Amino acid sequence: MPALLQFELVSPERLLRSGEVHMVVVPGTEGDFGVLAGHAPFMSTIREGELAIYATEGAAPERMRISGGFAEVNERGLTILAEHAEPVTAH
Repeated sequence: MPALLQFELVSPERLLRSGEVHMVVVPGTEGDFGVLAGHAPFMSTIREGELAIYATEGAAPERMRISGGFAEVNERGLTILAEHAEPVTAH
């Protein structure tokens, strides 16, 4: 079984998500970037866009609209501190 990434998404109001996932694609200010387990340490500011959270390899992503804040990858996993985050709803 592939290693899983520890992921936390935090807004000023509350912890929105915490747990293990396969991969997260983040809208960074320098461009989108994907994070898997074992990623090198990294920090980025976040631009407005969609965060894609893949629970398992090959699964359809859960999408969250986020804006502002920071993403940090370290030996423990990925933490996103977003100024605003909400689920993307289908129209």
